[in-house]
Amino acid sequence: MSTTPSPAPKSSAFGRYFFLFLLGLVVGAVAAVMAMRAIDARRDHYPGAVMNVMQAHASQLKTSLEANRCGATDILPHLQSLRTMANDIEPAFGDLREDERFAKHASQLRATLDGALASPPLNCAGVGATAGKIGEACKACHQDFRN
Repeated sequence: MSTTPSPAPKSSAFGRYFFLFLLGLVVGAVAAVMAMRAIDARRDHYPGAVMNVMQAHASQLKTSLEANRCGATDILPHLQSLRTMANDIEPAFGDLREDERFAKHASQLRATLDGALASPPLNCAGVGATAGKIGEACKACHQDFRN
């Protein structure tokens, strides 16, 4: 009986390189995500937030109209929220604040919403007309200033 130890199994170079490759992929992915989040954190979210909230309330008006829920309790909260958010348009887009066309569009939207709140629509036809006027005011500004 021989007492010589059996040779240790040789690890392949391929396995080591593959492990290092996978480790590099994971570290690279984590670093990329961290960099993307850092870049995103430096961006001003205020303009997008104002537009997203306004879009949500405008789509709720449309949804109420499609569901034939055109009562004041269904419509007025969205009109009031749109009017409140319309006050934030110029502060949100500070670089456009001095532009006369931008100020005119924002003012037109506020005037449209003020008119809708002064005499709220009483039926679905009125809600549809009001939503159309709001959409036209938004579209006019977006045509001039949206990238």
